[in-house]
Amino acid sequence: MQQTVETTITSDAAAAPVVRQFRQILIWPLQLMPLKEDAAVRAHWELLEQQQDADAPVWTALTDEFPDDPAAVQERHYREFVTFLPHAQRFLYGERASRTTRTSYGDSPIKIYRRRDVREVRVTMTAGAPPLTLTIAHIDLYFFFDVDVVMLVFEMAGADLPLSTAHDLIHRFGRAYPSGWAASGEGANCPAKVEWLDERGKVLAVSDFDDRAKFTAAVCRSIAPAIAAHWEFLLKPLRLNHEDITGTLRYRQLEHYRMPMMVYLAVDNPRGLTRADYVRLGLAVPAFNRTGLPYSEAFLRDFETRYCYDRYHDPARGGDWVDTRVICTGHTLVAVGDVGEAVFTDPERGFLAQFRHQIFLVGMIAHFHRAALLMMSDRLVSIITRLDVRDHDSVRSFRRDIREMQEVFLRFSHRYWFSEVSDQAMVRDLSRMWSDHLALKSLYAGLRDEIGDMSHYLDSDMLRRQSTTIVRLTVVTMLSILGTVSTGFLGMNLFAMADQPASFQLSVFFVVLTVTTLLTYVVLRRSQPLSEFLDAVSDPRAGVRAHLSALVRVLWSKRRR
Repeated sequence: MQQTVETTITSDAAAAPVVRQFRQILIWPLQLMPLKEDAAVRAHWELLEQQQDADAPVWTALTDEFPDDPAAVQERHYREFVTFLPHAQRFLYGERASRTTRTSYGDSPIKIYRRRDVREVRVTMTAGAPPLTLTIAHIDLYFFFDVDVVMLVFEMAGADLPLSTAHDLIHRFGRAYPSGWAASGEGANCPAKVEWLDERGKVLAVSDFDDRAKFTAAVCRSIAPAIAAHWEFLLKPLRLNHEDITGTLRYRQLEHYRMPMMVYLAVDNPRGLTRADYVRLGLAVPAFNRTGLPYSEAFLRDFETRYCYDRYHDPARGGDWVDTRVICTGHTLVAVGDVGEAVFTDPERGFLAQFRHQIFLVGMIAHFHRAALLMMSDRLVSIITRLDVRDHDSVRSFRRDIREMQEVFLRFSHRYWFSEVSDQAMVRDLSRMWSDHLALKSLYAGLRDEIGDMSHYLDSDMLRRQSTTIVRLTVVTMLSILGTVSTGFLGMNLFAMADQPASFQLSVFFVVLTVTTLLTYVVLRRSQPLSEFLDAVSDPRAGVRAHLSALVRVLWSKRRR
C-alpha cells in the first residue's frame, strides 16, 4: 500500500529513523441502545440493513471466509482458524451444524458489515503543517448476537514515515472528540484536520475538532459529549443516543474518548530505536524530542516487565535473529520489527499476517469482553436509578428488569466469556497481558457480585411477601375455625331450607356469600393488628390488660404502611 507525504524531508528528519511500513488499527467499542419491545426488528444489524438504500447500501455484510469450496480458502484463513481453541473458534466462526440449520444468528454470533466508499484519509497534524495521506485498508462494524455492543474497526496504512510522524499519528489520531482547546483554537492533542476521501480523491467528510461551540453546547444541553463530524459520518446511520431520533440505531460512549489501537511498524534497524522511542510508542506519547524519556525514571522503572513482550527482542543478539518487540498496555498494542526480514513483513505467512488477523482477533475479544461488562454494569445503574420503592409499578418493573439482566449475564457467561483463547505461546501470552491490563477478571467478578446482590434482594423481598401472605391467611383461617367448629359441632344444618323455593335458596346463598366476602375482606384489611392480637394472646407473660389493648388496636388502629 502506498502513502504520499506532500512535503520534503529535511536533513535532520532524514537522519532520524524511518518507518517503512506503518499500520494502525482502531477498535472502538460503543454501547447500542436497546430496541423497542414492540419493534419488528430482532437484532440491530437487521435495522442497519433496513435503513440503507437497497440499491446502494453504505454497509454490506461480509461473506463467509470459509466457503464450501476448499480451493477458495486462503492459507492465512486456515492459519488464523487453527490458532484458536475450539470454544474461541465457535465464537469467531460458528459451527457447520448452524450453517445447515441456519440458526437465528447465522454462522456465528458475530455479524460484520463493511463500507467501501472511504478509501483514503488525509491528516493534517497541526495548523500549517503539510497534510499526510494514508490508505484505508478496511472499515468494519462488528455486531454481537444478544449483546448491545457494536465495534468500529478501522485500519489504515502508510509507508516511509519519519518516526516522529508515526509518534504523532499514534498520539493524535483516533480521538472521538477533543479534550480541550489550545489558545489558537485547535483541539488539544487532536489532528488539526482529518478528511475522508473516496477512490477519486473527493472529500466525503471533514473533522471539526476546532468547533468549540458544538462540543460545549452538547455537554450543556445533553450532559453528554458530541462526536467529531468525520466519525459521525463514518458511523451513519448510527446516531448518538442524546439526539433522541426515533426509529434509528442509537449508540453512546462506553469508555475514554481515545480509541483503543493496534500499531505495526517495520523499520530499517529496530536496534536503533532508543528506550524513549519505545516508551512513547507504547504509551502513545507525542515525540517532543528523542533524547530523553517523556516521564520520570521512577515512573518507568517497571515499563519493560509490565508492558513489553520480549520473547523475540534481544538487541545484543546478531546473526539470523529477527528482533521484534511487542508492547501491550491494554489501550495500545505496538509491534516493532525489521522491514528487511520477510518473516516480519510477509502479509500471508509472516508476522504482519499474524498481527492483522490472529492478534487483532485477540484484541477484539478482549475489548468486546470489557465493553460487554461495562454495558451490563451501565444497565444495572440505569435499573437502580429508576427504582422507587414507594411505587408498586416501579418495584414490579425493577423485579422484571433484574431478572432479564440475570438472563443476559448468564448467556454472556456461557456463550462469550472465556479466559483462554489459544495454546500458541505468543497469542496466549498477549491474550493474558491484554486481559490483565484491561482488568477483565475483576470487572467480571464485580458485575457478578452486583447482580448477585440484586438477586439476593429480590429473593429476600419475595420471602418477605410470602411471609406476610402466610400471616394473613393464618389469621383468616383462625377466625374461620370459630364458625366452622360451631356449625360442625351440631352435625346438621342450622336452618332447614331444603323445602324452600329455589329462588329463596339462591337469595340466601348470595346474602351469605356477600356477608362472608365482606367479613373476609375486613379480616384481611386488619390482618396485621389481628396477628399482633394473636401473638399477645399466645404470650403466657401477657396479662388480660395486654390482650384487651391488642384487641383495641385491632378495632381502632390505623393501617400501617
